[in-house]
Amino acid sequence: MAHLIRSKFQNKLSNAATSMSNKSTAKVSGMMARMGFQAATDEEGLGFAACDDLDYDHRQGLQMDIMKSDDMEGGMAGGEDGMATGDSHYQRDGTGPPPSGSKASGLGEEEKSPKITAWEAGWNVTNAIQGMFVLGLPYAILHGGYLGLFLIIFAAVVCCYTGKILIACLYEEDEDGQLVRVRDTYVDIANACCQPRFPSLGGHIVNVAQIIELVMTCILYVVVSGNLMYNSFPTLPISQKSWAIVATAALLPCAFLKNLKSVSKFSLLCTIAHFVINILVIAYCLSRARDWAWDKVKFYIDVKKFPISIGIIVFSYTSQIFLPSLEGNMQKPSEFHCMMNWTHIAACVLKGLFALVAYLTWADATKEVITDNLPSTIRAVVNLFLVSKALLSYPLPFFAAVEVLEKSFFNEQERTWFPNCYGGDGRLKAWGLTLRCSLVVFTLLMAIYVPHFALLMGLTGSMTGAGLCFLLPSLFHLKLLWRKLLWHHVFFDVAIFVIGGICAISGFIHSMEGLIEAYKYGIED
Repeated sequence: MAHLIRSKFQNKLSNAATSMSNKSTAKVSGMMARMGFQAATDEEGLGFAACDDLDYDHRQGLQMDIMKSDDMEGGMAGGEDGMATGDSHYQRDGTGPPPSGSKASGLGEEEKSPKITAWEAGWNVTNAIQGMFVLGLPYAILHGGYLGLFLIIFAAVVCCYTGKILIACLYEEDEDGQLVRVRDTYVDIANACCQPRFPSLGGHIVNVAQIIELVMTCILYVVVSGNLMYNSFPTLPISQKSWAIVATAALLPCAFLKNLKSVSKFSLLCTIAHFVINILVIAYCLSRARDWAWDKVKFYIDVKKFPISIGIIVFSYTSQIFLPSLEGNMQKPSEFHCMMNWTHIAACVLKGLFALVAYLTWADATKEVITDNLPSTIRAVVNLFLVSKALLSYPLPFFAAVEVLEKSFFNEQERTWFPNCYGGDGRLKAWGLTLRCSLVVFTLLMAIYVPHFALLMGLTGSMTGAGLCFLLPSLFHLKLLWRKLLWHHVFFDVAIFVIGGICAISGFIHSMEGLIEAYKYGIED
């Protein structure tokens, strides 16, 4: 009897010691995580987690051999709690290894979120910078001449560089000199730069810029749809504004969609069709190569309208918003720089050729949407494909804008201004549906009252494009990594910040002047 009591007493002491050890490890790990230290990189962290799991199982196995009473459950529960909490800092995303007995579920979750290759990432970047808005580049050459071509190349180089330094801001060195990803989004970088005085100011600025750019993108899709339909069927008694209303009526179901799976499939087909259309436009221009007006391409610029062209060119290269998420989902993040190089080189070559041959073909008659210059025999077919592409591309920025708005203003967990848009069963509440419908109607009203594709594109590129692609990445890079930068990196960042600021201010002023003048005199595209 005395031997049995002594055995139980020893078991309880062993369990208490194990629990205290795990809890102390959890506290130390939590403190280190809050201080910004991480134990290792991704691959090393997975190895550490696996070793800790094996050690944990071994300790629990020993306890199971000793303890053959109901006290075993309390010891294992304490061990699991300590292990799950204590080792959370080993993981890059902040989630610790799965508890013993749930490893299969952990592996299943890893398999459910497969990483993308560098080619797939490049395809996403190409879709962002080679989309429909290249249709406005020949109009930029009209007002910029050879300087406009130079800006297409310059913008590609700068946006490629700022995309790389933006990703560099996601990483910091640990005690061993290894780069560890400590941030996940553009907002995280902005908040890190504003700490400790204004820890959330940078995130609010980036969110506002994102919302403006995403909503303006939706407006541009409605504007270009109305423009293309109006110029495809000029004999019909329907105005461009009426076509915009018809397009918005087709887009209203976007407010009820729960996912984008079906839309994304059609969007992929329309993207391929868009590349085919670009090739057809270039082929038509090449067929008229004998009539090209080389003498119309000048070195002088239209001082009043060229800043608008700068905004158009910058806006056609915007992809920095989703680059942090894209890099985080790559199988080999080390290939990110190479992917950025070849995607922006390809974009630069294709955009330059497209803009130049289109302008040489129509010269001073170049319109804001270049397909409007095509002969009426093929214009309708080409424009219908482009309208389909625009309508099927609309839900993507629309959903992104809705998510930012819901997270910023309709999130009860973060104490936002309004209650959650979703009920306990996951259904969309009335005010959530009202928010989405209001956003669709707002894009329609903007498209009706400001039906000017080039001016809106230039305004967006000058406001949010220059800010998200030029100003903020260079500023964040200097703020977070200035102690480790070489002098030429500092020079590049300062130069990009100054040039981006000048382009943003001048483009914004001239775009607003153009919009005011157009609205005042009722000028339509």
